[in-house]
Amino acid sequence: MSDEHIPGPLWDAAQEFPQTAQWNDSADMVELRQSIAMGGVGATCNPVIAFTTISKHTDVWVPRIREIAEKNPTWGESEIGWQAIKDMSVEAAELLLPAFEKYQGLNGRLSVQTDPRLHRSAEKLVEQAVEFSELAPNIIVKIPATKVGIEAIEEATYRGVCINVTVSFTVAQAVAAAEVIERGLDRRKAEGLPVEGMGPVVTIMAGRLDDWLKSVVERDQLFVDPGHLEWAGIAASKRAYQIFKERGFTARLLIAAYRNVLQWSEFIGGELVLSPPFKWAKRVQDSGYKAVSRIDEPVDPKVMETLLSIPEFVRAYEPDGLTPEEFDTFGATRKTLRQFLGADADLDALVREILIPAP
Repeated sequence: MSDEHIPGPLWDAAQEFPQTAQWNDSADMVELRQSIAMGGVGATCNPVIAFTTISKHTDVWVPRIREIAEKNPTWGESEIGWQAIKDMSVEAAELLLPAFEKYQGLNGRLSVQTDPRLHRSAEKLVEQAVEFSELAPNIIVKIPATKVGIEAIEEATYRGVCINVTVSFTVAQAVAAAEVIERGLDRRKAEGLPVEGMGPVVTIMAGRLDDWLKSVVERDQLFVDPGHLEWAGIAASKRAYQIFKERGFTARLLIAAYRNVLQWSEFIGGELVLSPPFKWAKRVQDSGYKAVSRIDEPVDPKVMETLLSIPEFVRAYEPDGLTPEEFDTFGATRKTLRQFLGADADLDALVREILIPAP
């Protein structure tokens, strides 16, 4: 990490609660350097982030995309765009190497997401996960918690890939993912293969669960306290955290998709990862908030009463609330997969505009 740090709540929390890791939900190099200075020890890249970064830093990335195209004259827009993602990921991963060495692989990793267009094939997800894991020593690869993704997660883990489970919103998805990671690790151990320092994580996209329940409440015209809906992702994540600890899973929980600052403050003190977008990290950093351990504080019973009156929340909250087949049809899953697929299309269009600008 940088020798210089930026004092504030994020830095203080990272020092007082080192078991609660702070990762940055962006591979933008400017943001990542600031995140590291504030105590960040991880980061993420995917088509959404790549599109945003390229659009924000056209002076850097437009010439680089043209250079990629010139070196690979037969490549289409998608291949060129994904090469930009790989390049962005490798450069961001290099900034995190000091943390990777300090934490012996547990932190200091750069998450790279598998191509959403491969979501129907476990074999192709595994192949790409292995490829991405070889980009740098501190890469962690994102695979979605769909039925096919769960199959791929076990096999990729067995093949030595450090996994970050994504497109995950419910306790059932998180538990299923942690279980197959454990099976993959056990298979490696049985064959005498190393597992030390692999550091898998299982994401719950807390804010996206909130978003989905708000849509359900509106769709079904339910009469509930709207403020209570801000706690849905927190409640599900806290329950998943308790189950992870009780069952002794190797994987840590990771909280992502922030919609409010409670999705940071309510998890302080836990042996998990907090991965806010930089704008949310900056809001916390500028707040003057004094971090205290709240991971073991239950959600208010009145809030839980409201949430448990919503059948869709119960499905998300109970560890057996969804079957693996239902992971794919859960509303938040469908909405997120569509967004990620759309980001692929947006990145293709951006590359096309760079290579073939309008006359």
